[in-house]
Amino acid sequence: MDFKYDVIVIGAGHAGCEAATAAANLGSKTCLITMDMNKVGQMSCNPAVGGIAKGQIVREIDALGGQMGLITDQTAIQFRLLNRSKGPAMWSPRAQCDRNKFSWAWREILENTPNLHIWQDTVKEIIVENGEIVGLKTWWEVTFHAKCVVLTAGTFLNGLMHVGKTMLPGGRMAEPASYQLTESIAAQGITYGRMKTGTPVRIDGRSVHYELMDTQDGEADFHKFSFMDTSVRHLKQLQCWTCYTNEESHDILRKGLADSPLFNGQIQSIGPRYCPSIETKIVTFPDKEQHQLFLEPEGETTQELYLNGFSSSLPMDVQMAALKKIPAFKDLVIYRPGYAIEYDFFDPTQLKHTLETKKIKNLFFAGQVNGTTGYEEAAGQGLIAGINAHINCHGGEPFTLARDEAYIGVLIDDLVTKGVDEPYRMFTSRAEYRILLRMDDADMRLTERGYQMGLVTKERYELLKRKREEVERIIEFTRNYSIKAALINDALETLGTTPLRHGCKLIDLINRPQLSIESMAEHIPALKRELDQIEDRKEEIIEAAEIQIKYQGYIERERIIADKLARLESIKIKGRFDYDSLQSLSTEARQKLIKIDPETIAQASRIPGVSPSDINVLLVLSGR
Repeated sequence: MDFKYDVIVIGAGHAGCEAATAAANLGSKTCLITMDMNKVGQMSCNPAVGGIAKGQIVREIDALGGQMGLITDQTAIQFRLLNRSKGPAMWSPRAQCDRNKFSWAWREILENTPNLHIWQDTVKEIIVENGEIVGLKTWWEVTFHAKCVVLTAGTFLNGLMHVGKTMLPGGRMAEPASYQLTESIAAQGITYGRMKTGTPVRIDGRSVHYELMDTQDGEADFHKFSFMDTSVRHLKQLQCWTCYTNEESHDILRKGLADSPLFNGQIQSIGPRYCPSIETKIVTFPDKEQHQLFLEPEGETTQELYLNGFSSSLPMDVQMAALKKIPAFKDLVIYRPGYAIEYDFFDPTQLKHTLETKKIKNLFFAGQVNGTTGYEEAAGQGLIAGINAHINCHGGEPFTLARDEAYIGVLIDDLVTKGVDEPYRMFTSRAEYRILLRMDDADMRLTERGYQMGLVTKERYELLKRKREEVERIIEFTRNYSIKAALINDALETLGTTPLRHGCKLIDLINRPQLSIESMAEHIPALKRELDQIEDRKEEIIEAAEIQIKYQGYIERERIIADKLARLESIKIKGRFDYDSLQSLSTEARQKLIKIDPETIAQASRIPGVSPSDINVLLVLSGR
């Protein structure tokens, strides 16, 4: 059998689902090929979305017209806004989700997206003609022809699972790995390597002594992920719990290290630095007497619990014995042990910023195949790959995001410019322009771009316009409204801030750290009347206005810096130089520039090993 499509997406994880829906919603005839239709959008590890910087990525996906934020809100069983004690540049939403409902919500969207077809099968080979992908073959001996292919295979490429000395092939527990596809791609000159990740035990909640743990409650205010969905919480909200390991459990873990695949040479590949296994923690931090663990529900009604912080590939009996030394788990029963998994990934420096491979035209990579870790990083890449696959089919300018536009832009630029030597995880510290990339203004930054491209609906765009008008109206009111000292000083003293000596504008008062728009509205009837005019999403709009007021100076200063550096982004150098012949460059710079072949001077400046003096040489040669 033969099938023909514009875009084929291989793999139905978070990257694959976003890629497929983006391409289809833009108008491409799209096929999503998955090994198991019942596992689309599967949360392979922790059933949670968001967290530090990751939450910002999800809001960006949502602002551009992607699906992850909507599905997270629909299936969340606990929501928290992290880093509230810090400034808004550091605020990060995080939601615990119902694992099964999350997956089924994705399937409902996929099955009802126009232009999108799902095929259940495993891809074994790509078909390339004259340096351009034209199709693929599956294990069911079906041939697909396509203009573009997006590979999002996650941990399935030659996946190998480890529990102690036991090794089983698979892409996930109880699911087969994908074979031959890596070799088919490598035969076209694309290099690959191996990485490792892991997951903890799944616990039967009926065996846990919750009274010996601390509770961690969610939050019930207006915050959520999507800028669209106005219903804040759909499912019953549940608790999480925390406890700690102890010296007794550490002793058992240490004794088991000889049988640990991570320490006996069984696993050679590199694991995630920022999500280490429990055995790595006790080796890396030998003086630490305890490590915090988070016990998190897998769903609204299930007894299955996820033990965050106890990822392990130690033998099953060692995992169990160590956990039973923790008082809350003294009678522990588990559904399955933790395990590690090794899988193939492709060096992302072989990609353009569109995520199209440099060596094979119209072949795109997104997600863990690019050396990243995390659902959010994968979904962000999938969205960009799906958009650009559609553009390659139907024409248009490539769609990319700059480092001052989105965390997704930082993520992709880091991957294609710097490459990876360990699983890449996004942090706020990776972004130079954190104040510009706040979670509250992802829609202000990106929704108009998504609308111009055709992925954002008219309804969403109208919501943005109304929000922007309301925010600007409130800010303008505070700029122009005069305050008389005699009329406000009693209120200021009540609110714990210094009285005025003379009158001022309202905006000057709101800039004080002790004051807010809402606290001022209680004492200034004219301001209250302005706020009462807001018909929808009142709290969200007031928060957005207040952040712009209080952080305007920081925002403007960071924008000036970003604009200066943007000039380097305008200096195109791809294809202009024979780097090998430029002896004025350092040897390392020549090697790196040949390998990466950067698009612009700015990208060249971010390549590790390319020094400021090397950049000056390129500027001179560019006539700047």
